[in-house]
Amino acid sequence: MIAAGIDVGSTSTKVVLLDNEKMCCKVKPTGWSPRQAGRECFQELLEQEGYRDEQVDIIVATGYGRVSLDFAHKAVTEITCHGRGAAFLVPGTDLVMDIGGQDSKVIKIDEKGKVLDFAMNDKCAAGTGRFLQVMAIALGLDVSELSELSRDHTPVTINNMCTVFAESEIIGLLAQGVEKGKIVAGIHASIARRMAAMANRMGTNGIVTFTGGVALNDGVRRSLENELGRKIVVPRDCQLVGAIGAALIGREILCNELISN
Repeated sequence: MIAAGIDVGSTSTKVVLLDNEKMCCKVKPTGWSPRQAGRECFQELLEQEGYRDEQVDIIVATGYGRVSLDFAHKAVTEITCHGRGAAFLVPGTDLVMDIGGQDSKVIKIDEKGKVLDFAMNDKCAAGTGRFLQVMAIALGLDVSELSELSRDHTPVTINNMCTVFAESEIIGLLAQGVEKGKIVAGIHASIARRMAAMANRMGTNGIVTFTGGVALNDGVRRSLENELGRKIVVPRDCQLVGAIGAALIGREILCNELISN
């Protein structure tokens, strides 16, 4: 029984294959065509692991590009898949904080990963991976440099969360001679305040798990912990949580079909 989960995000496409206890995965940039990225990433993973198309029993798609994957058997929202994937990777999670390329969300779940409530910012790039990319360019940096550069720096206040206005504000701070490390720490703190406001509306007594590509930025994780006043878990496969959740949902569908037959 082999189930595939494909998470087509705005920045990257992730594919996970579950073959009983074996899990394999692949990540590649989405580029201009979500459909092409989803198909290519899926095929490349099959070839990499020595599987054929017909061996895969079910494909579940998620992410913003999920509706474009006409070869998938089912499409499921990323909120549902992130809840399921986080509960699998970090048992005891009751709040998932996810920051992707173009949106951010906070999801309250039960012990099985079922979504109880959620809040989402998908209206603009404020506080998302795209926001960090634009700010890094304004600072003359690569986004991968932000975490280390902000370490041990006192954040300056960034007043604007709109990407356009924040970029202008940062250029102004550079002109004033403010250290880049303090500016980056301020950017991380502004993102953390926005996420913490959503998290506090949900409330949590259990484990908080941070997912999505931005979770790879340890500076954002540190700022989130400062805002929430508690430790946050970042699973090793933080980028893959949505795809893992989709594959798990696919496997459950197959199991239910076997039982009903």
